Amino acid sequence: MALRDSEATSPGKICLRPATVNDKDLLLQVYAGTRKDEMASWGWSAAQQSSFIRMQFDARKRGYATTYPSAENSIISIGDVPAGSLIIFRGPGEIRLVDIALLPEFRGRGLGGEVIRMLISEATDAGSALRLSVLRSNRATHLYERLGFVAKGSDEMYCEMECAPAESQSRGKVANTSQETIPNAE
Repeated sequence: MALRDSEATSPGKICLRPATVNDKDLLLQVYAGTRKDEMASWGWSAAQQSSFIRMQFDARKRGYATTYPSAENSIISIGDVPAGSLIIFRGPGEIRLVDIALLPEFRGRGLGGEVIRMLISEATDAGSALRLSVLRSNRATHLYERLGFVAKGSDEMYCEMECAPAESQSRGKVANTSQETIPNAE
């Protein structure tokens, strides 16, 4: 199933919808959730944390818009309940998972893995590679490896990973690895 397709939703079903200007607070909340643990160790006040999150969120948004101007920004939901965000860029020969993030209460349920498996299926059907860049310290790297991604390059901070159509087909339909946590796939 391509992630672009819209279907009727049922309770417990993962669905995506385009993000709108009305989702800014939700998107900010999702992003803040990815930085919460990191900021807790800094000893900053709530006001300092809030200011920092807004600044980083806006900078990140501008950076993604510059690098991937035609990327699709979506809200991930379980039924009608917002659970996270997804940014996808579709280009010639590739689908790029620019960002996936879940609200803390939705992590560890296999939701992120299921969304990524949907992208792998879409990429395989299109004969495209699914690519992403992940912080080397991000524990989501292990999930990506279990889903069939392989490292294609790295620098001191990021690892470039790819799940090519032949790789995903040779693994069969990618194994279900529920109960995974994806705090942030940046």
